[in-house]
Amino acid sequence: MADYYRLNEDHSVTRIDLFEWAHRMEGRGDPDRWRVDGTMLSNGKYVSTVFLGLNHAFGSGPPLLFETMVFPSDTDFADEYCERCSTWDEAVIMHAEAVALYDQ
Repeated sequence: MADYYRLNEDHSVTRIDLFEWAHRMEGRGDPDRWRVDGTMLSNGKYVSTVFLGLNHAFGSGPPLLFETMVFPSDTDFADEYCERCSTWDEAVIMHAEAVALYDQ
């Protein structure tokens, strides 16, 4: 069974049921609402960190609700890197680390 979450205004998360999660995902029209950060690197790669709304730990350990991915460009979505974490603050750090690692 999956764990579903909403991102609150203060960047905390609250566990919700499937129906509320589906309703919120349906209205996801504003991607900035879910984005922690997005950085275009000088080498053309794109680093994206977002709130997933779904626990990607799938039963082991703390919920993994945020994801940082590095893409070859802002239009090529074949990922080169993917890491997940539990909190907004961890996601901010994870994003900065990916930017530092791939901005070469």
